[in-house]
Amino acid sequence: MHFHIILTEKCNSQCRYCYEKSMKEFDNGLDKKFEFDYSAPPNLEIDINQLKSFIEKDENPTIIFYGGEPLVNQGKLIEIMDNVDARFCMQTNGKLLDKLPLKYMNRFSKILVSIDGDKERTDYNRGDGTYDLVLKNLKLIRENGYNGEIVARMTLSFPDIFEQVQHLLTIKEFDSIHWQLDAGFYKEDFDKEKFSKFVEEYNLKISKLIDFWVEEMKKGKVLKLYPFVGIMQDILNETKTKLRCGAGYAGYTITTNGTLTCCPIMNCVKNFYVGDLKSDPKNLKEIKVIEPCSSCDYLDLCGGRCLYSNYAKMWPPEGEELICKSVKFLIDSLKARSEEVRGLIEIKELEYEKYFGPEIIP
Repeated sequence: MHFHIILTEKCNSQCRYCYEKSMKEFDNGLDKKFEFDYSAPPNLEIDINQLKSFIEKDENPTIIFYGGEPLVNQGKLIEIMDNVDARFCMQTNGKLLDKLPLKYMNRFSKILVSIDGDKERTDYNRGDGTYDLVLKNLKLIRENGYNGEIVARMTLSFPDIFEQVQHLLTIKEFDSIHWQLDAGFYKEDFDKEKFSKFVEEYNLKISKLIDFWVEEMKKGKVLKLYPFVGIMQDILNETKTKLRCGAGYAGYTITTNGTLTCCPIMNCVKNFYVGDLKSDPKNLKEIKVIEPCSSCDYLDLCGGRCLYSNYAKMWPPEGEELICKSVKFLIDSLKARSEEVRGLIEIKELEYEKYFGPEIIP
């Protein structure tokens, strides 16, 4: 099982698509859909021995440190790594990677680092100087012996996915790339005309990126672009999927007071609580997607995209349909190249660890 642990709600960044949008979202109607619980503290306050006992009940546990920015609460991260037996991953903005002692840094099997493409795009979204600082820190940890996987974790607010992925592929510190569309998570940011144009251009760029991905296979290289490898693997194996992030069945979140919920985004929503650290991780309640995802013809390959978006329904149906249009285009485009890919590589070359962070479906 994969467990996200929210070390802190605090963050040392004020990104446009997170902090800035949250400051404009005053009346989104979620209080009429969900029951909220604001009793959890801003920083993780749990009994480490209780966490240890809980994790020991799982046969193959992976802990993913999450925030806010997890390295803002570095002391608790170190305490957990000193006392709990598990594999460790982390989602981070990368700004404080140079502050973590090497003995802990080099124990991470995978790190997802937020970066949105080139310097101009990243600094526009995440603050001046962010790009240079993150790359400096990544170079430093590599030089100091870190050999785990580093994932470039993009939030896509502009449709130029081809150009931004091309740029990130030139940065040798990254092993893989994932992206998530900045769509459907806030009520006030829906603009039908603007997002319709986004989807149209994004789909064109996806076609171009898939062409490039297949051409690289012809040269003997399978680029680990998570949205592509995850979907293509299931197409070739003819396998079905649930939610590709694993939320609510293969992965759960430990909140700052030890409550268990299905997803880190739903960390204060009682409707999605499934237990606490006294629970048996093998018997946690499964949370499934609902309509319109549950009856969609693409569900077996999409999985439902996002559990939070599926329940919260922040955008109107026409907005959700536009998001789904981008997902369906991605799946159909990969299906169209699947037999060609089958002739170029072994399916095992598409293998990846599920549920440690990349949602696969943008």
